[in-house]
Formats: sequence, C-alpha cells, structure tokens
Amino acid sequence: MKSDAVFILENAAWPALLLDGSGTILRANPAAVKMFGSVLEGEAPRLSAIWSAENGLTPEQFLVQRGHSPAGAEALKFLVKGGGTGAFSISICSLHKDGEKLFVFQAVSEAAAVGGAKNQVLETGLAQKQKLDCALQLARTVSLDFNNALTGVLAHTSLLLGKAEPGHPWRQSLLEVEKSAERAAEISNELAAFSQREMEPPRAAPGNLNAIANRCAEFFRNAPGAAIAWQLQFDKGLFAARFDEAKLQQALLKVLENAVEAVAGGGGQILVQTRNLELSEPAQDQNVQLVAGTYVCVEIADNGAGIAPEVLPRIFEPFFTTKGGAHRGLGLALAYGIVSNHGGGVAVSGQPGAGTSVRIYLPAEKQLAGDGDGAGDDLHGTETVLVVDDEPLVLTMMETILTEYGYKILTASGGRKALAILARDDTKVDLVITDLVMPGMSGRELTEHIRQHKLAEKVLCMSGYVTPADKPADGNCLRKPFTSAELLAKVRRAIISNLGVDE
Repeated sequence: MKSDAVFILENAAWPALLLDGSGTILRANPAAVKMFGSVLEGEAPRLSAIWSAENGLTPEQFLVQRGHSPAGAEALKFLVKGGGTGAFSISICSLHKDGEKLFVFQAVSEAAAVGGAKNQVLETGLAQKQKLDCALQLARTVSLDFNNALTGVLAHTSLLLGKAEPGHPWRQSLLEVEKSAERAAEISNELAAFSQREMEPPRAAPGNLNAIANRCAEFFRNAPGAAIAWQLQFDKGLFAARFDEAKLQQALLKVLENAVEAVAGGGGQILVQTRNLELSEPAQDQNVQLVAGTYVCVEIADNGAGIAPEVLPRIFEPFFTTKGGAHRGLGLALAYGIVSNHGGGVAVSGQPGAGTSVRIYLPAEKQLAGDGDGAGDDLHGTETVLVVDDEPLVLTMMETILTEYGYKILTASGGRKALAILARDDTKVDLVITDLVMPGMSGRELTEHIRQHKLAEKVLCMSGYVTPADKPADGNCLRKPFTSAELLAKVRRAIISNLGVDE
C-alpha cells in the first residue's frame, strides 16, 4: 500500500483510513490493521475487503453519496479481525490533494452504546473522548494544509509590497490581501493551538518587543474609520526578550482588537506602552505571580466601558464572550496561552466605565533589545541554499524570494531527492531548509542523516504543525505561514550563527 500523502493520523490510537474516490485504501494506520486484520497490508487494498453487506450500499455507492455531503459521522459495520462484524461510528471528511478527491475515515467503536448499566457512564465518556480526539486530529490536518497555502500567499504578497513604491496603484490592494492573509493565518493558528495538546516555550534569539508592539498598533491605526487617539510610549532602553515573533504578534493583536472595540463610537483613547521591570523579590499583579528577576512589560490600556467585576475572572476562558454575534471567544484565551507558553503572564484590571488595562509580562535578559540579533539589517546573501518541501507552491515561493536577495537556490520535493543533491561532488550547500512533515522521509529523519554524514553546513526546519517530538533541539524552526521578511531574517540568522549541524 503506497501513497505520497502525509497521513497525520498514522499514530492515532483509533483506526483511521485514507481512501481515494474509487474505494482504494491508500493508507491504514496500525490501529486499523490491528482492528481489521492484515487484509489492509496488501497492495492497493479495497474498502470492500472489510465492508459489511449490512450497510446496504456498496462501498463505491457510499463514497459517491458521501462525496456530495459535508463532513460528518455515519453508523457503519465492518468485518473485523478474527471473523465477525463490528459496529462503528465513522467520522468522515473529504479533502482534495493535487486535484484528486480523498476521504478520511476514523472509526470509533459503538461498544460503549450497548454496554450494561454498570459501565454505561464510563464507556459513554470514553466514546466521547475518542470522538473529541478524532476532531482534534482533523483540526491538525486542516491547519497543516491551510498553513501551507497561506505561506505562499503571505510571502509573495509581502515580497511585492517590498518592491512597490508608496504611490503604486496596486499597493493598497496588496495591503488588503496581506491583512486578509494575516487574519486567515490567525484563524489557522487558533485551530492549531486548540488542537495541539502540548506546547513548549520557544527558544528564539533575543528580540525587540518595541518592534512587535509598534507593528501591531500600526495595523489598527491605519484602519479606515478608526477615530481613536493613540499614545505610543516605547522605552528606548528596553531589555531583550526571547519570543516567537509570529505568535507574540498574534497575542498582541488579540488584546489590541479588544481595546479598539471597547472604544468604538468616537472619543476613544488607547495607550500602548513598554517598560522594563526588575524585581529583587517575588511580586504579584492581579492573577500573575512574578518571581524575582528581569522582565519586559507591554501595557495596552483604553478608556472604554471597562469590565464588570463578575466578568473579570472568566475573561481567559475559551469560548467565553460577552460580545455575542460572530465572536468565537478565543481571543484572550489564545493570548493568555501564548504568553504563558513563553514563561510570562497576562494581568487584566478594569472597572465599569473606567476603562481596561492589559499588562503582558515576558522574562527578559538584561541587555538592550537588538544586541543579540546577529542577523543585522542586511538580508542579502550569496550562499547556496537547498529548500526541501513536498508542496510545489512553497518551493516556488521560497525560490523566488531567496533568489531575489542573491542566494543560489536548489529545490527538492522530498528527503530522498535532497540527499541525492547533497551527495553530488560538485555541490556545496551552506544551508538546508526542510519541512518537518513530509511523506516518505520526514524532515526530522533528513536532518539527522545530514548531521550524521555532515552533508551541509547548517539546517533550518519549517512547519505549520510542530509536535514537541519533532522540534529541533536548538529550537531552530520557521513556523508557517511566514512573511518574506521573516524568512529572510531567519535564513540570514541561521547562516551566520555559530552552530553547525553537528553541534
């Protein structure tokens, strides 16, 4: 059984199948083989091999019918290993890969539904947990594909914006495209964040919080029709902090979005302020416990309606919102998760009619922000870079941007092809940029092979879906989607860093 599709449900604890529209099983995870038998391990097995006649329709008829329906669950019966028939609740979704329609089947046993009264509550809870796990895995898959598509849109747009003169007739349209792509990226990242159970703090280079805060404020200051008085007070001697730039920007945008909505209607004022904080002993700000040490703080304060005392304790709860309508209630919950994941905290205070203040604290290093940024301002280079990704759009986008800035670019659509390029006697590669999630040979496996055989000077990993097991030990990872500036800065920093692939 072969398929060039990445099957993110490979290690799921429940049976999962990837099928094409004709009923051929392209991938079956180990849990499916254990449940339905070795019939799934043959060459191009068919769904009909485990399909029960009690389902009424043939597998082919069923897939045609499901092809015109949205994702959902079906009660089906399959032939199980050892003989007999098992009843399952099958979570089904369809997706498109290279113009071909595929189906993902995830099976949850219906045994809990027929259990005795003694174990009914426990078994029902287990079935609900299995169904939730299925939904979370589907969310991860959607987020991965969505991030791949957004990476091309966002990077190409930012590249064109960098080339367009201020008075260019298309510049405003490009800005709107970039804003829309950034919004879509936020939704995708929310989906990824809430579907990923484990999150680890990033190990990024020291960065300047002023730059992120200013960029986020500019996003709203330039919005049409926003009659808001802005005060930006950035500490010029701000300490450096380590943070994932894309994620922290997402958190600040969520907080600023709330502040803008709070002062909507005219006469509103918003303060964005950064400052250093040095504590010789532990301190507390609302719900945030700060141990002794050095911090940077960004405060976002508005003079809006404020927060009722009974609402304040719930503002970080996922899906809790007082706004109604289309609001998902994920904004502050996501911001809290991102900041906490960086080892920091979020404190909120406010009174009805007296406005709201949100203070974000991040651990800092007692050096001026920017001192630890080895990339400098010049993002050009002449080095040879090998880009490895199974998505052609990503390869084309990265080749376009990096070539524009002077790099010599080689591309490979998979790990094996990358190794073939690296094995050439006439090829010296200074940096390999590889996606982590690829069919056949994963980016992790490719990286380990490169390190063992010293086939390249440096390796930079990238992914829109990174599990703790997949993260490089040195935290050297580029998160999708990214802008052209983020790509160029990360590449330059990776090339001039002192860490080689064997360190």
